[in-house]
Amino acid sequence: MAGEPEDDCLFCKIVAGQVPATVVRETDTTVAFRDINPQAPTHVLVIPKVHYANAAELAAAEPAVAAGILREAQAVADEDKLESYRIVFNTGGGAGQTVWHAHAHVLGGRGLQWPPG
Repeated sequence: MAGEPEDDCLFCKIVAGQVPATVVRETDTTVAFRDINPQAPTHVLVIPKVHYANAAELAAAEPAVAAGILREAQAVADEDKLESYRIVFNTGGGAGQTVWHAHAHVLGGRGLQWPPG
């Protein structure tokens, strides 16, 4: 059922405390933690506690939770004292999504080129 935790989802397991993560922020609806393979000095993932496969599904079903991810991305940037940063939502394998649970990457702390790689 949409929004319900999935047994085989890595991020659902992080939300449940079954898999360790370096959590930097947590709200009633989101968890933010450091990426295990950082692509920048700051690379934090902000995930909803509810399970949706990607950002589009989350936004359609629970827009307030999707907005909460953006608020938390700003809070992560503020805590890491980032003057500029990037928020990335990968949707689909061709875009680089490897975990099928909606999440935002907050990247900063170095120059970020455009277009991305």
